[in-house]
Amino acid sequence: MSTEPTDWVTRAADDAVRHWEQSGSGDLVTVASGASPSGPIHLGNLREFLTPHFVAEELRKRGVPVRHLHSWDDYDRFRKVPAGVPAEWAEHIGRPLTAVPDPWGCHDSWAAHYKAPLRAALAELGVEIVEVSQTEHYRAGVYREQVLHAVRNRDRIEAVLARYRTKAAPASDNAQEAEELADSVAGEDEDVATGGSASPWGRFPFKPYCRDCGRDTTTITSYDDETTDLAYHCNACSFDGVTNLATQDEGKLVWKVDWPMRWAYEGVDFEPGGLDHSTPGSSYTVGKELVKEIFGGRAPSYVAYAFVGFAGMQKMSSSAGGVPTAADALRVLEAPMLRWLYVRRQPKQAFNIDFGPEVVRLYDEWDSLTRKAADPAKRDAQVLAHERAVSTASAGVLPRPAVTVPFRLLSSVADVTAGSHELISRVVTESGYEHDGVADLEPRLSKAATWMTDYVPAEDRTTVRTTPSERLSSLSEEESQWLATLLENLPSPFELDAVTSVIYGVPKLVRGLALDDAPTDEVKADQKALFKLLYNLLVDADRGPRLPTLFLALGPETVRGLLTPA
Repeated sequence: MSTEPTDWVTRAADDAVRHWEQSGSGDLVTVASGASPSGPIHLGNLREFLTPHFVAEELRKRGVPVRHLHSWDDYDRFRKVPAGVPAEWAEHIGRPLTAVPDPWGCHDSWAAHYKAPLRAALAELGVEIVEVSQTEHYRAGVYREQVLHAVRNRDRIEAVLARYRTKAAPASDNAQEAEELADSVAGEDEDVATGGSASPWGRFPFKPYCRDCGRDTTTITSYDDETTDLAYHCNACSFDGVTNLATQDEGKLVWKVDWPMRWAYEGVDFEPGGLDHSTPGSSYTVGKELVKEIFGGRAPSYVAYAFVGFAGMQKMSSSAGGVPTAADALRVLEAPMLRWLYVRRQPKQAFNIDFGPEVVRLYDEWDSLTRKAADPAKRDAQVLAHERAVSTASAGVLPRPAVTVPFRLLSSVADVTAGSHELISRVVTESGYEHDGVADLEPRLSKAATWMTDYVPAEDRTTVRTTPSERLSSLSEEESQWLATLLENLPSPFELDAVTSVIYGVPKLVRGLALDDAPTDEVKADQKALFKLLYNLLVDADRGPRLPTLFLALGPETVRGLLTPA
């Protein structure tokens, strides 16, 4: 009996192989993903990419031939003008995303603008995909026979769709999720009769783009099964046109027909889907029937994934509307950590990624798991998730620091030293982490500095005083005694353990105890008051980074200068 730990990835990979063997879908297993580049590819969308990625990685580990096929749904319509985009972009509503100009002028199209940062983030995450552009496929006539087949069987397709049209839509649990569901393409086919509600053509499975204005604001007026001529009227520009489905490629299948068509055409063995595609009456439910009854294929093995939210955001650098993307997360989290957040949970488990103080705890948890994973005797499901996170079959071990320094220490030191590499290196060394240079601390050091700058509120950051505080002139007798004892006993040069011992030990010495004596209740109260006094005098606040770290970062000269009464 195998003692190998199992997880959702193992089970999903088993299902993918079983589907492949039963369907005879080709020489390799195809795991698939799909996304519409209609806006920032945010952390919820990232689950669409990472879920099949981990399944593909498991299959590669087993020696099973596999590809991760990603379809860019860039032939989808431009649906709305988001905040921050000029209002005149409303004229492009209804056009394919690849035909909408990039408002920022840095890419060839709207679609290209949002693909680029996601591609860069996937490369950093070690995710390799075979990309397919639906614009290119449709316009090149790749799906022409499939389109004709669907149109010939439009009555059978409508019979299937009609059975599910009254099913309840998925419900949301929070505002973020509600907005996500509202933007989904999953329900687009429900309200749009391509031939018009009163037209004899009813709900046609194909939607033409207007040859004159390029929009999908078209109403089908006739279709000839013999000639395959489809006539339409554009409600936006009043153009009346005819497109021939056998020789021209000027539109696309509606979503709920398009998806199962692609399953059959590409031989998809595994594909995940979000809540919007996973409920009764949803795209996957309907697709399971259509792929079998219309296209002669089998629905892929499937896992539904839940919502991924976010919290603790202060400033987003690369995304519009404050929606965090994978690129944003990678400015703060090491790539293996971001992978780990997704692989350690069942896809159906919703979770938030918190960019506030929770980041510090998250790094602590990650470092603890990394130490556990180094012990072969402690291999369990948690360690298996760690293994899946830290390396890939093609990229090998993903970048991580040569010397692991706690994130809380690096962020505090980067804050206090204003990012000075020389000072950071000195404090890290004096804190007990030997290294040959700051390069040994990367990429964590840069991510810690970014977190302090962009995600920690200004009022929570540390500002070191440049001159002694007026508070020094009004110290109580006890406070004066604490400072005198502290200055008298501080080591030179500073060393973490010795500085820590003195800072915590001053109240003991003042009360006649030794440094290594256990603190009494009175000493503990004195320590609390002393710490607050030191923060007041050094950083003009009641709290801040750990005092020993702060002392090391400032150095003996600065500390003595700010704590010595005139």
